Amino acid sequence: MRAYNERLVLSLIRRSGPTSKAEIARLTGLSAQTVSVIMRALEADGLLKKGARVRGRVGQPSVPISLNAEGAFFLGLKVGRRSVALILTDFEGQVTRRSSEVYAHPTPAAVMEFARRALQDTLASLTADQQARVAGLGVALPFGMWEWEVAGGDLSAWQDFDIEAALAEVLDLPISICNDTSAACGAELVFGAQNKPRDFLYFYIGYFVGGGLVLDSKLYTGKSGNAGALGSMPLVGGVPRQLVDVASLAVLEAALQEAGETRRAPWSDLAAWELSAGILDPWLDSTAEALAQAVRAATCLIDFDTVMIDGSFPETIRADLVARTRRHLAAQPLPGFTLPALREGTVGSDARALGAASLPLSDRFLVDRDAFLKG
Repeated sequence: MRAYNERLVLSLIRRSGPTSKAEIARLTGLSAQTVSVIMRALEADGLLKKGARVRGRVGQPSVPISLNAEGAFFLGLKVGRRSVALILTDFEGQVTRRSSEVYAHPTPAAVMEFARRALQDTLASLTADQQARVAGLGVALPFGMWEWEVAGGDLSAWQDFDIEAALAEVLDLPISICNDTSAACGAELVFGAQNKPRDFLYFYIGYFVGGGLVLDSKLYTGKSGNAGALGSMPLVGGVPRQLVDVASLAVLEAALQEAGETRRAPWSDLAAWELSAGILDPWLDSTAEALAQAVRAATCLIDFDTVMIDGSFPETIRADLVARTRRHLAAQPLPGFTLPALREGTVGSDARALGAASLPLSDRFLVDRDAFLKG
């Protein structure tokens, strides 16, 4: 574990980019001497590197300090209802290796067979020094997976399966577990655009829809780790339904099957998003209407000023969905309700896997977003 002030400096540089020692001292409130000691230690550990000296300004030339991409590596395992993926990211959050597999429905045996093979191949691709710098494995998967039917597959084996213990037999590294859509929200916090508000509600649309909750710039997961389970939110009108029954890619897949179209590629394969308007438009509109209803209900409880929407689809689809949701919100005003700003997520289809990889990164190297930049 890094000392707090070291984590503070690493967090600042991650969010601000290459930064001089003087600027780090100013932003953190640490003394110049303390910053110098910290920087020397982090450079010696290979976590930071010096850039070219910047001249031509008033005062002494400054030397920007940046993250060393080779300083640490992180593994992220995403267990989905249609596919499983393992990624390796460097210290800057860039995906350097990726493996994935599509299945009809997930079983513990299928996931573990993939994980063993992918972990072995990924680690074998690294040098000895790089292997020593792998900080841990994060796992993002749906909590209570056995409660949701997936293509008629029996998922009951997940109820008594301890995936953390199973992975610990394969990998001698720290392992962290998180709900998949909460992990996606965490990826937005760590790797996404940094101009976000302190509080926001986050929707992620994958095979099933889910979400995340950010309060005071921190991912709030609740006592069971399942806070922001927006897919379970009930919808009003007609037969009893939940958000997951409308705003999910499973619904779009069912519409394709009903139209006689067979989809073999995973939804995360953005190049495979070639759908007829007669199938895509009704899904987009019903999804937007359901999201608007969920936004109104959640915002009445916590006065969010921002809602973010992301998912396993191309940027053009995401932009269209956000625009439609915004129109549905505006068309049905509520007395005493302040309309939140709707924004697109900035991570995209890799959000769950990146969120998984962000777990060991956050545990070992970061501090909360509001630990600096008070003004």
